[in-house]
Amino acid sequence: MIKTRSVEYRHGDAVFEGVLAWDDAWRSPVPGVLISHAWGGQGAFEAEKARRLAEAGYAGFALDLYGKGVRGRSREENAGLMQPLLNDRPLLQARLQASLATLRAQKEVDKARVAIMGFCFGGLCALDLARTGADIRGAVSFHGLFVPPGNTAGKKIGARILALHGNDDPMVPVEQVVALEKEMTAAGADWQIHVYGNTMHSFTNPEANDPGHGTVYNKAADRRSWQTLLNFLEEIF
Repeated sequence: MIKTRSVEYRHGDAVFEGVLAWDDAWRSPVPGVLISHAWGGQGAFEAEKARRLAEAGYAGFALDLYGKGVRGRSREENAGLMQPLLNDRPLLQARLQASLATLRAQKEVDKARVAIMGFCFGGLCALDLARTGADIRGAVSFHGLFVPPGNTAGKKIGARILALHGNDDPMVPVEQVVALEKEMTAAGADWQIHVYGNTMHSFTNPEANDPGHGTVYNKAADRRSWQTLLNFLEEIF
Protein backbone atom coordinates (compact mmCIF):
# COMPACT_ATOMS: atom_id res chain seq x y z
CA MET A 1 0.00 0.00 0.00
CA ILE A 2 1.23 3.49 -0.85
CA LYS A 3 1.61 5.64 2.24
CA THR A 4 2.51 9.28 2.70
CA ARG A 5 3.58 11.47 5.58
CA SER A 6 4.58 15.06 6.12
CA VAL A 7 8.17 15.67 7.19
CA GLU A 8 9.24 18.92 8.86
CA TYR A 9 12.83 20.05 8.57
CA ARG A 10 14.90 23.18 9.04
CA HIS A 11 17.49 25.27 7.32
CA GLY A 12 18.75 28.11 9.46
CA ASP A 13 15.77 29.67 11.21
CA ALA A 14 13.28 28.61 8.53
CA VAL A 15 10.95 25.61 8.86
CA PHE A 16 10.05 23.56 5.79
CA GLU A 17 7.59 20.72 5.22
CA GLY A 18 8.00 18.01 2.61
CA VAL A 19 5.83 15.02 1.70
CA LEU A 20 7.28 11.51 1.60
CA ALA A 21 5.55 8.68 -0.30
CA TRP A 22 6.56 5.02 -0.20
CA ASP A 23 5.13 1.53 -0.58
CA ASP A 24 5.02 -0.18 2.82
CA ALA A 25 5.09 -3.58 1.11
CA TRP A 26 8.85 -3.05 0.74
CA ARG A 27 10.67 -4.30 3.85
CA SER A 28 14.08 -2.85 3.03
CA PRO A 29 15.11 0.73 2.16
CA VAL A 30 14.55 1.77 -1.45
CA PRO A 31 16.14 4.47 -3.63
CA GLY A 32 14.90 7.96 -2.85
CA VAL A 33 14.01 10.72 -5.30
CA LEU A 34 13.64 14.38 -4.38
CA ILE A 35 10.91 16.23 -6.28
CA SER A 36 11.54 19.95 -6.60
CA HIS A 37 8.51 22.15 -7.15
CA ALA A 38 7.69 24.79 -9.74
CA TRP A 39 7.49 28.49 -8.92
CA GLY A 40 4.20 28.26 -7.03
CA GLY A 41 5.61 26.04 -4.30
CA GLN A 42 5.05 22.45 -3.29
CA GLY A 43 1.51 21.18 -3.73
CA ALA A 44 -0.78 18.46 -5.05
CA PHE A 45 1.14 18.15 -8.33
CA GLU A 46 4.40 17.24 -6.59
CA ALA A 47 2.68 14.99 -4.04
CA GLU A 48 1.08 13.05 -6.91
CA LYS A 49 4.51 12.59 -8.51
CA ALA A 50 5.82 11.29 -5.18
CA ARG A 51 3.03 8.71 -5.08
CA ARG A 52 3.73 7.67 -8.68
CA LEU A 53 7.37 7.17 -7.81
CA ALA A 54 6.34 5.05 -4.82
CA GLU A 55 4.21 2.90 -7.12
CA ALA A 56 7.31 2.41 -9.29
CA GLY A 57 9.35 1.13 -6.33
CA TYR A 58 11.01 4.31 -5.07
CA ALA A 59 10.52 6.68 -2.15
CA GLY A 60 9.42 10.06 -3.48
CA PHE A 61 9.98 13.20 -1.42
CA ALA A 62 8.26 16.41 -2.50
CA LEU A 63 10.62 18.97 -1.02
CA ASP A 64 9.82 22.51 0.10
CA LEU A 65 12.00 25.50 -0.75
CA TYR A 66 9.76 28.35 0.41
CA GLY A 67 8.82 27.44 3.98
CA LYS A 68 6.01 25.56 5.71
CA GLY A 69 2.66 26.71 4.34
CA VAL A 70 4.22 29.33 2.04
CA ARG A 71 2.67 29.02 -1.42
CA GLY A 72 1.95 31.35 -4.30
CA ARG A 73 -1.61 31.94 -5.54
CA SER A 74 -0.93 34.09 -8.61
CA ARG A 75 1.82 34.74 -11.12
CA GLU A 76 2.88 37.77 -9.14
CA GLU A 77 3.07 35.85 -5.85
CA ASN A 78 4.86 32.93 -7.53
CA ALA A 79 7.47 35.25 -9.00
CA GLY A 80 7.85 36.99 -5.65
CA LEU A 81 8.66 33.67 -3.98
CA MET A 82 10.97 32.34 -6.69
CA GLN A 83 12.99 35.43 -7.60
CA PRO A 84 14.85 35.85 -4.28
CA LEU A 85 16.19 32.29 -4.66
CA LEU A 86 17.16 32.91 -8.28
CA ASN A 87 18.99 36.01 -7.07
CA ASP A 88 20.75 34.05 -4.29
CA ARG A 89 21.71 30.70 -5.77
CA PRO A 90 23.98 29.76 -2.84
CA LEU A 91 20.94 30.03 -0.54
CA LEU A 92 18.87 27.98 -2.98
CA GLN A 93 21.59 25.34 -3.10
CA ALA A 94 21.83 25.25 0.70
CA ARG A 95 18.08 24.64 0.98
CA LEU A 96 18.38 21.86 -1.58
CA GLN A 97 21.19 20.30 0.46
CA ALA A 98 18.98 20.46 3.58
CA SER A 99 16.20 18.72 1.65
CA LEU A 100 18.65 16.07 0.48
CA ALA A 101 19.85 15.43 4.03
CA THR A 102 16.23 15.11 5.16
CA LEU A 103 15.48 12.55 2.46
CA ARG A 104 18.54 10.53 3.43
CA ALA A 105 17.44 10.53 7.07
CA GLN A 106 14.15 8.73 6.34
CA LYS A 107 14.20 5.06 7.36
CA GLU A 108 12.46 4.00 4.14
CA VAL A 109 15.26 5.42 2.00
CA ASP A 110 18.51 3.82 0.92
CA LYS A 111 20.75 6.81 1.61
CA ALA A 112 23.38 5.59 -0.85
CA ARG A 113 20.93 5.67 -3.75
CA VAL A 114 19.28 9.07 -4.18
CA ALA A 115 18.44 11.39 -7.04
CA ILE A 116 16.53 14.61 -7.72
CA MET A 117 13.95 15.64 -10.29
CA GLY A 118 12.08 18.90 -10.73
CA PHE A 119 9.64 20.87 -12.83
CA CYS A 120 10.13 24.38 -14.30
CA PHE A 121 11.91 26.28 -11.49
CA GLY A 122 12.34 22.85 -9.92
CA GLY A 123 14.20 21.67 -13.00
CA LEU A 124 16.73 24.44 -12.43
CA CYS A 125 16.94 23.29 -8.80
CA ALA A 126 17.65 19.70 -9.85
CA LEU A 127 20.47 20.89 -12.09
CA ASP A 128 21.81 23.20 -9.39
CA LEU A 129 22.08 20.39 -6.83
CA ALA A 130 24.08 18.37 -9.34
CA ARG A 131 26.20 21.43 -10.17
CA THR A 132 27.32 21.70 -6.54
CA GLY A 133 28.94 18.28 -6.83
CA ALA A 134 26.42 16.72 -4.46
CA ASP A 135 26.74 12.97 -3.94
CA ILE A 136 23.62 11.95 -5.84
CA ARG A 137 23.10 9.38 -8.59
CA GLY A 138 21.17 11.59 -10.99
CA ALA A 139 19.32 14.84 -11.67
CA VAL A 140 16.30 15.20 -13.95
CA SER A 141 14.91 18.49 -15.25
CA PHE A 142 11.36 18.61 -16.68
CA HIS A 143 10.90 21.81 -18.75
CA GLY A 144 13.43 23.42 -16.44
CA LEU A 145 15.38 26.65 -16.65
CA PHE A 146 19.01 26.20 -17.70
CA VAL A 147 20.67 29.46 -16.56
CA PRO A 148 23.84 28.52 -14.64
CA PRO A 149 24.21 29.76 -11.05
CA GLY A 150 27.58 31.46 -11.42
CA ASN A 151 29.12 29.84 -8.34
CA THR A 152 29.85 26.32 -9.60
CA ALA A 153 32.22 26.90 -12.51
CA GLY A 154 35.05 24.39 -12.49
CA LYS A 155 33.25 21.85 -10.32
CA LYS A 156 32.95 18.29 -11.55
CA ILE A 157 29.47 16.79 -11.78
CA GLY A 158 29.28 13.15 -10.72
CA ALA A 159 25.52 12.84 -11.06
CA ARG A 160 24.09 11.70 -14.36
CA ILE A 161 21.99 14.42 -15.99
CA LEU A 162 18.71 14.15 -17.89
CA ALA A 163 17.02 17.29 -19.24
CA LEU A 164 13.55 16.92 -20.78
CA HIS A 165 12.83 20.03 -22.81
CA GLY A 166 10.15 21.42 -25.12
CA ASN A 167 11.56 22.77 -28.38
CA ASP A 168 9.07 25.65 -28.37
CA ASP A 169 9.69 26.68 -24.75
CA PRO A 170 9.99 30.50 -24.92
CA MET A 171 11.71 30.59 -21.52
CA VAL A 172 14.67 28.49 -22.70
CA PRO A 173 15.95 29.62 -26.11
CA VAL A 174 18.13 27.34 -28.20
CA GLU A 175 21.32 29.15 -27.21
CA GLN A 176 20.68 28.19 -23.57
CA VAL A 177 20.27 24.54 -24.58
CA VAL A 178 23.62 24.67 -26.37
CA ALA A 179 25.18 26.43 -23.38
CA LEU A 180 23.95 23.67 -21.06
CA GLU A 181 25.46 21.04 -23.34
CA LYS A 182 28.82 22.82 -23.18
CA GLU A 183 28.56 23.35 -19.42
CA MET A 184 27.77 19.71 -18.70
CA THR A 185 30.53 18.50 -21.01
CA ALA A 186 33.08 20.79 -19.35
CA ALA A 187 31.99 19.47 -15.93
CA GLY A 188 32.60 15.88 -17.04
CA ALA A 189 28.95 14.92 -16.62
CA ASP A 190 27.18 11.98 -18.23
CA TRP A 191 24.36 14.01 -19.74
CA GLN A 192 21.31 13.67 -21.99
CA ILE A 193 18.93 16.29 -23.35
CA HIS A 194 15.65 15.05 -24.84
CA VAL A 195 13.88 17.68 -26.92
CA TYR A 196 10.16 17.31 -27.74
CA GLY A 197 8.96 18.95 -30.94
CA ASN A 198 5.90 21.24 -30.99
CA THR A 199 6.09 21.40 -27.20
CA MET A 200 6.08 24.47 -24.95
CA HIS A 201 6.89 25.13 -21.29
CA SER A 202 5.00 23.26 -18.49
CA PHE A 203 4.20 20.37 -20.81
CA THR A 204 3.65 17.97 -17.87
CA ASN A 205 1.05 20.14 -16.14
CA PRO A 206 -2.54 19.36 -17.23
CA GLU A 207 -3.64 22.78 -15.97
CA ALA A 208 -1.23 24.65 -18.25
CA ASN A 209 -3.16 26.20 -21.13
CA ASP A 210 -1.78 29.66 -21.85
CA PRO A 211 -0.10 29.82 -25.28
CA GLY A 212 0.47 33.53 -24.86
CA HIS A 213 2.58 32.87 -21.78
CA GLY A 214 4.22 29.86 -23.41
CA THR A 215 2.81 27.29 -20.97
CA VAL A 216 0.78 24.49 -22.57
CA TYR A 217 0.17 20.90 -21.50
CA ASN A 218 1.23 18.27 -24.02
CA LYS A 219 -0.16 14.81 -23.29
CA ALA A 220 2.29 12.96 -25.54
CA ALA A 221 5.36 14.76 -24.17
CA ASP A 222 4.10 14.20 -20.62
CA ARG A 223 3.77 10.45 -21.21
CA ARG A 224 7.05 10.14 -23.07
CA SER A 225 9.02 12.14 -20.52
CA TRP A 226 7.70 10.11 -17.58
CA GLN A 227 8.68 6.87 -19.30
CA THR A 228 12.12 8.34 -19.99
CA LEU A 229 12.39 9.23 -16.30
CA LEU A 230 11.58 5.66 -15.27
CA ASN A 231 14.17 4.29 -17.71
CA PHE A 232 16.75 6.72 -16.33
CA LEU A 233 16.03 5.82 -12.69
CA GLU A 234 16.30 2.13 -13.47
CA GLU A 235 19.69 2.78 -15.05
CA ILE A 236 21.19 4.92 -12.29
CA PHE A 237 19.94 2.77 -9.41
